[in-house]
Amino acid sequence: MTPVELEALELSLWVSGWAVAVSLPAGILTAWVLARRRFPGRNLLDGLVHLPLVLPPVVIGYLLLVMLGRNGIIGGFLDRYLGVVLAFNWKGAALAAAVMAFPLLVRAVRLSLEGVDPGLEAAARTLGAGPVRVFFTVTLPLMVPGIITGGILAFARSLGEFGATITFVSNIRGQTQTLPLALYTLTQVPDGETGAMRLCLLSVLIAMAALVFSEISARKFAARMAG
Repeated sequence: MTPVELEALELSLWVSGWAVAVSLPAGILTAWVLARRRFPGRNLLDGLVHLPLVLPPVVIGYLLLVMLGRNGIIGGFLDRYLGVVLAFNWKGAALAAAVMAFPLLVRAVRLSLEGVDPGLEAAARTLGAGPVRVFFTVTLPLMVPGIITGGILAFARSLGEFGATITFVSNIRGQTQTLPLALYTLTQVPDGETGAMRLCLLSVLIAMAALVFSEISARKFAARMAG
């Protein structure tokens, strides 16, 4: 692999790791709210969470640019008062990947949470455990298979993110040029077919490895919890 390809691979792993780390706490909380709470606007929240699955990624990237760019509603405030710039750097790439992967994360965690027996939580409460303790000692451990699956699916989705990333943070080598963007760049230059094929195969291998690892890990943990 050439230095450009290795640089894109390292940046992709870095961006995807941060995307999962940033979105995981919010994903667990959102899944819990959607699974266990009934309130006005719940269906609207559910729709907003899953919106990135049906909208073109370019639309998500444009909305991020409008809101979080240096002249954006939120981005302008972050730049002026906190010195935080998200557009056109790796932090913005991680944010774009996190937004696009968020529905997969929430979906997997929510399905796992809905499979938790409420009787176990009720038994813990009858023994004097408060809601927070019940969540961290009963509910959360039983959700781990879904959290593992959701985290790895989000990681794999982040590795493949293209449209929102290129719209929000552009295609800057060493800053925002992840694997999909590097592959796209190689398809646009003469004699870039070989490098593009290498990155294509590498992307497929990483994605398959992530999916297999997710399935194996979830099954092993579920078997261990079952005794």
